[in-house]
Formats: sequence, C-alpha cells, structure tokens
Amino acid sequence: MLSDRIQLLSESLTMAITALAQQLKREGKDVLGFSAGEPDFDTPQVIKDAAIEAIEKGFTKYTAVDGIPELKEAIVEKLKRDNGLNYSTDQVIASNGAKQSLFNLFQATINPGDEVIIPAPYWVTYPELVKYSGGTPVIIETNDDTSFKITPEQLKDAITDKTKMLIITSPSNPTGAVYSKEELEAIAEVLKGTDILVASDEMYEKLVFDGTKFVASASISEDMFNRTITINGLSKSVAMTGWRFGYCAAANKDLVKAMKKLQSQSTSNINSITQMAAIKGLDGSADADIEMMRQAFETRCDEATKLFNAIDGLSVVKPKGAFYLFVNHKEVEPDSMKFAKAMLESVGVAVVPGAGFGSDGYFRFSFATDIDTIRKGIDRIKTFVENYNK
Repeated sequence: MLSDRIQLLSESLTMAITALAQQLKREGKDVLGFSAGEPDFDTPQVIKDAAIEAIEKGFTKYTAVDGIPELKEAIVEKLKRDNGLNYSTDQVIASNGAKQSLFNLFQATINPGDEVIIPAPYWVTYPELVKYSGGTPVIIETNDDTSFKITPEQLKDAITDKTKMLIITSPSNPTGAVYSKEELEAIAEVLKGTDILVASDEMYEKLVFDGTKFVASASISEDMFNRTITINGLSKSVAMTGWRFGYCAAANKDLVKAMKKLQSQSTSNINSITQMAAIKGLDGSADADIEMMRQAFETRCDEATKLFNAIDGLSVVKPKGAFYLFVNHKEVEPDSMKFAKAMLESVGVAVVPGAGFGSDGYFRFSFATDIDTIRKGIDRIKTFVENYNK
C-alpha cells in the first residue's frame, strides 16, 4: 500500500527519544529533558502584539503563496542589513518553517541519482529529505579535531560528476560549529568552475558566542551568491518555533518560482497571522530580546561546557553558536543509542544519540533550559557515567 519513497524515510531519533521521555514522565518518573531543539523563552511581546493586532483587524484570509509584499520586503531588508546581501522580492519566499523551505528546494532541484554532500554531524532531516527527493546523500565525516568542520581537501575528494549540492550549516545543529569567513572562502574556491549548488542553513545565525562573527555563505563572493540558496527563519533566534515561519533566498529567480509552484500545490501560503508577526522579528523590533536570549545561552554554554569537561570519560568542544553541546562519550560507550537509552532509564536524563546525526559515540545536549536544570542534569549524567558498566 505504501509508496517506495515514503519507506525510504526513517523516524527522527530526536522525536523517538522525546516520546520515550514523555512516556516515562507519564509513568511518574522524574525526567529532565535536554533533547528538544527549541528556546525555553517566550516569543517577544512586540511580535505577539503584531499578531494580536492582525487578528483584531481581521487579517485572516488567504495571501500570496510566497508571502505578503510587506513580509517579503522585510526579508529583503534583513538580508541586506545583517548580511550584506542584495535580493529583490521575487528572489525570496516564505514557507512553513525552514524544513518546508528545504523540502521545496530539494524537490525542485534534485533528480534521481544526484549526489548531495552533507557534512556529519548533520541535522537529522537533511539526508532523509535528500533520499525522499531521489538523491543520494554523500556524507563527509568530521570530528572533535576539526571542530566538526569540513576541510577543502575533504570537499574536493567528495565531489563527483553527479554532485548537485553541498549543504552548509553554520552555526551547526548539533555541534554549534561556526564557519569563519576564511573557511567559507576556502570552500568557495573548491566550488569555482562547477555547477554545484550550496544550501546554506543559517537558522542559528543570531546565536553566536565569544565574539564570534557570523558570515553568510552567499556573502563570500559573486560566485557564491549565485550558487547559494540561503535558508533561514525565526524559530530559534526569536523563539517562534510554533509559529512555523521560515524563508529562503536565491539569486536564481526560476528556482524561487519553481519552489513557489510546488508550495502552491501543497500548503499554499503560510499562516497569515504569522506573516504579520514575523515582520517584527525581521525588522529589528525584537533585537533587544534576541540579545537577551543570546547572552543567556552564552552563559549556559560556558557553564555546561565546563561541567562536562570535568567528567572523566566525557569531553566536548565548546560550541561557537546555537544552543547545543555535542558530547563525546566514546571512552564510556561507543554505541550512542545504547548510551542514551540507558541514561534515560537509569537517571532520567533525555539527550539525543549522536547516531541520529551521523556520528556515533556522541550525544546532543540542548542547553535551551534554565541553568539550575542544566546543573542538575549534568550531575545526574556524571553519576551515570561513574557507575556505567559497574
């Protein structure tokens, strides 16, 4: 009964661990969750006020598939102001979260047999959507030694005559790695003279630490601008996960038109109320709220990194952005699913196994929660590690 393509998809390990944690909670177990990928902060009031005003004014009808003009103009201005990128409104499209933006992109560009280069650790959805679109994921392994970033040499070695696209995620989910301008320039040099597209997922761009400067992939050169499709949204930076707002920008207007055509036959426009609210998240009105959240995440990051690196058998490379730690537990247990499941059942701490991100022997720990809960959770993990295999 089921199609071949739907059977290519695997269940998200993030969701699987979350479901197990919820089950244990229902059974009365004290569970601390560090698996969710969403801020613990509320959406800023200025954004909520814009939504309320839209509702009260009756802004509840269908809109243009790719977004109302005011929203698209806000996206264009944001990309110019923050990233130095010059797009027109027919080069951007708003979708139901960045996940739909990626789905639209892959469906519009990938043919059966096309290869898509994906650095690991990767966000769990990338290879699944590539496979669903008929493409072949080509995984480049990275580790602690390279701060989880690919080298130009690795990229060269991975490119074949079937390579259609490279996915860059900076800051990264799950590692928090951030590519510098020089590192992006080196990648751009490898891509020169090819027709390879770049899907640049920049969802966490506002959440960077230790004075790190975020650099957009498309800003590196004219060549990179022309080949890059920028994917972004407001879920993480402005705590709007449930609002479902994402967008993408591409120099190729025909590509944007194709994505719009697909969206017109799937979901049509995104929620009209969300569109009005998103304008305030893009135009600078919520910048003070963003900075407040960024500072809180940085404080938590510093504390959690210190505590994890003090545990024998565990180690973590301090992230430069996002709100995750990718903790190495290979000395204790190389099987990340076994480790995470045992830790959840033993001490009631939920994390996501690294296997789901293409890197076994690690787990992703989200510090998008209060500092006391973080300390309590890491203390439980310390106890678990000390008693593992005893």
